[in-house]
Amino acid sequence: MAIRSVVKIGDEILRKKSKEVVEFDFKLADLLDDMVETMRKADGAGLAAPQVGILKRVVVIDVGQGIVELVNPKILKTAGAVSEIEGCLSVPNKKGYVIRPKSVKLEAFDRCGNKCIIKGEDLFARAICHEIDHLDGILYVDKLEEGRPLMNEK
Repeated sequence: MAIRSVVKIGDEILRKKSKEVVEFDFKLADLLDDMVETMRKADGAGLAAPQVGILKRVVVIDVGQGIVELVNPKILKTAGAVSEIEGCLSVPNKKGYVIRPKSVKLEAFDRCGNKCIIKGEDLFARAICHEIDHLDGILYVDKLEEGRPLMNEK
């Protein structure tokens, strides 16, 4: 495992759409392991492959319930709406209010290519949506709640 550099806002890779994973192999497993290590080192709650310079539809999340790995995630259903403060490893020292679904249901694959259905609520749902946005070249700063500007982190 290795810690990778986190790409920062302004790098054009963060604005590109990621490609679906087609090979579930050791290279994917290494990427997932590196992403987990990088996320933990940076004290993050989630990390998408574009944030480490890889345009693949791969996400890791840990909001206190253990590591969740999502390969080729697709949101199937959302419900509710909640405005909360978000930050991002790719937008250091900033935070802002974003409206996200209160709950989500998604389909994804694990590192071995097994399909799974995952349901998330509250912070987990927010992290899922935030990281999937990265896969589509969207940053949370693009979705700031109207009238509530980006703030400096304390």
